[in-house]
Amino acid sequence: MARHGENIRKRKDGRWEGRYKVFDESKDRYTYRSVYGNTYEEAKEKLICVKFNAVSQIQGERQIPNLSESGMGKNSAEALIPFSRAAQEWLGEIAAKQKYATYVKYETIYRTHLAEMTGSVKLSTEAIWELQAKISDHLTGERISESLQRSIRCVANQIVLHANREYSLCIPVLEKPPAKPKKKTIETLSRTEQARLLSGIHDGQDKFKVALLLCLYTGLRLGELCALRWTDLDFEDMTMTVNRTVQRVSVRGHVTKTVLLETDPKSKSSQRIIPLTLEIAELLRKMNKTQLYVFGGNTPLEPRTMQYRFKKILRIVEIEDRNFHILRHTFATNCIENGMDVKSLSEILGHSDVKITLNRYVHPTMDSKRRQIGMLPNFYGQICGHAA
Repeated sequence: MARHGENIRKRKDGRWEGRYKVFDESKDRYTYRSVYGNTYEEAKEKLICVKFNAVSQIQGERQIPNLSESGMGKNSAEALIPFSRAAQEWLGEIAAKQKYATYVKYETIYRTHLAEMTGSVKLSTEAIWELQAKISDHLTGERISESLQRSIRCVANQIVLHANREYSLCIPVLEKPPAKPKKKTIETLSRTEQARLLSGIHDGQDKFKVALLLCLYTGLRLGELCALRWTDLDFEDMTMTVNRTVQRVSVRGHVTKTVLLETDPKSKSSQRIIPLTLEIAELLRKMNKTQLYVFGGNTPLEPRTMQYRFKKILRIVEIEDRNFHILRHTFATNCIENGMDVKSLSEILGHSDVKITLNRYVHPTMDSKRRQIGMLPNFYGQICGHAA
């Protein structure tokens, strides 16, 4: 039986088979082909490589050059390795080992911000010093977010580390910029705003409003919500299993420039089982179950459609425009204020460490702070009574 979200199964002969779809021009239709492995991991790696090469051909990209054909051995420390070659090798590794969306992110960063800058640069300590200055000038001249700046340096450093590892070099990585002490405040909906939103959700419910309510009761990420299938819901045990997510990724050469990609969740810990309340379970039971996805139909729900519906409801109930992710922040804060222990909340949110839950998603509201401060008069009164 194939694993969730993957077309990989174990055959009766003990081998693992991974199937992928290709377009057969002679028959003018799609057909399936297979790769095989002695283990699940081997079959998955072969499947990823096949898909990567197929996408590369669609995009018109060259395959990663073979160093042995160029007369440059991998153990030649004296040879100057072109930065572009190390970059293509590293991207090839990412395509084989990581999610396709991760590969697209790194490839886009390299192509947009590093490819032209590095040009014919060959890896050496002096070249890295020059590259450090070039990147600093590039980031200064462009209006680039702090997060993207970190990503650009991270990609450049990973390429250098790949070259060091593969060619026995000792080239230093780029220096990190000084960290900015000011952190962006993560917002949650106030109690007044939550009351307005819930009123709007319960007024003439449809599947999009049920989806918003589900997020307020479970803290689902947008991609996880859009990828939810009916097979992920267990109405007998009142639970929901998070097995997959969807996101839009860019594909060069594709007709629509971006495609909606369904993958495994954000991390291993993101694969989780979440209990459902009776109210949510009843609302889901009443929905149409004839199609594969709970909120999308026979294909996952488009995240942009869900975002549009969310913002439309915000306008109707007169709440300031917010990002969809604020529902997850609000859920986490509400759980803590209602006494849920952090470990349980961390697992429900799909975090690998409770510190992530505390530092990133739990934000005491002003009402909570007032309530805690309001307890002090009684506390001081008890101290005075003791002293008397």
